[in-house]
Amino acid sequence: QVPPVESGGGSVQAGGSLKLSCLTQAYKYDDNCLAWFRQAPGKEREGVASFALNGRTIYADSVKGRFTVSQDNGKNTLLLRMDNLKPEDSAMYYCAADAWVPFSARLRQTAYMYWGQGTQVTVSS
Repeated sequence: QVPPVESGGGSVQAGGSLKLSCLTQAYKYDDNCLAWFRQAPGKEREGVASFALNGRTIYADSVKGRFTVSQDNGKNTLLLRMDNLKPEDSAMYYCAADAWVPFSARLRQTAYMYWGQGTQVTVSS
């Protein structure tokens, strides 16, 4: 399958919002598990939010209540709505997909086979 493709990154001030999109074609490729990861310079890549096509979601503690992961009605795009952004949210955001990932591993990067190139999010103080 072709890799996911992210878009929607940009620069915002603290407290602002962004909406990221990931073209996954999950329906076409039967990728039932999707996720957003992020990596800041000098830091490890961390799971942000996961979305399974059965409707189950998982959020990192650092983004709960501020980020919302969902899919579009056509089931081809994974969305990440980010509200009340903080400077510590600044990172390259990556989209990942796989046919199936155990629930306990859905925020672990090693669980996913297909990765996008990333979209940059920068939050200024």
